[in-house]
Amino acid sequence: MAKKIATRQAYGEFLVEYGAERKDLIVMSADLSGSNKTDGFEKAYPDRFVEAGISEQDMYAEATGIAHSGHVVAASTFAMFAAGRSYEIIRNSIAHTHANVKICATHGGITVGEDGASHQTFEDLALMRVIPDMTVLCPADAVSTKILMRQEFDKNGPAYIRLGRSGVPVIYDEDADITIGKGNLLRKGSDVAIIATGIMVAAALEAADKLAEEGIDARVIDMHTIKPIDEDIILEAAFECGKIVTCEEHSVIGGLGSAVCEVTAAKCPCPVRMVGQKDVFGESGTPGELLKKYGMTADDIAEAARTI
Repeated sequence: MAKKIATRQAYGEFLVEYGAERKDLIVMSADLSGSNKTDGFEKAYPDRFVEAGISEQDMYAEATGIAHSGHVVAASTFAMFAAGRSYEIIRNSIAHTHANVKICATHGGITVGEDGASHQTFEDLALMRVIPDMTVLCPADAVSTKILMRQEFDKNGPAYIRLGRSGVPVIYDEDADITIGKGNLLRKGSDVAIIATGIMVAAALEAADKLAEEGIDARVIDMHTIKPIDEDIILEAAFECGKIVTCEEHSVIGGLGSAVCEVTAAKCPCPVRMVGQKDVFGESGTPGELLKKYGMTADDIAEAARTI
């Protein structure tokens, strides 16, 4: 069984490693450094860590000024309070001025678990991808988190990086070829294409194994970059498989599924089924219980593939 590591944990480790190389890296947290794993950076480089308190809008406004003073800034809080509470600041201060701020939002989706509906956000990818000049990333595992973050932090400009609370299987090898803006083909197949993002990538691979036992040849793609979306890999899937299932720990409105449909509708129409949070709020429970109740398991992905 693959080792499980939370992407937020990989983020914390990346900051400490990258901070040794980049003396201009400033890390900020909104009273959640233990939860978003920025506490390691705080201990290693206390003079480059800013505790903003429970004031997320102020944190992102401050991050803008710090970035325009010649720094790269990683500013973290829960996804609900980054994309939700701070939306206007992110749009008008960070994105509109092309500030070099990386919005590293942890605890996205239903697997926030016991914290309940107030902390479970299913809207963040939709909100962030409509902002001009905003790169949107949703890594599948610890390895891809570090690879994508290094690429993003090495370039200038705003980004939204969605990270999870729960441990997820490690899918990639350390030397994996992963590039922002390019989806990764993890499994070849010709009957149906499963395009997944974030924690749903591991579930998609599991679903493909189940389908193979029934004679259904499923292609699996890790779409770690929601924006800019990889149109080429989507169109190849649409043309060669003729059927697509999208999988995301996010609302089926406005996220990965919508982005895929925008591409196929314009250039290669084909049937698409979306696995994700339907138009409902979540509730308190364990991550496993919630994924099952709200239809985001490997079994749900396999069933969507069967029906299509």
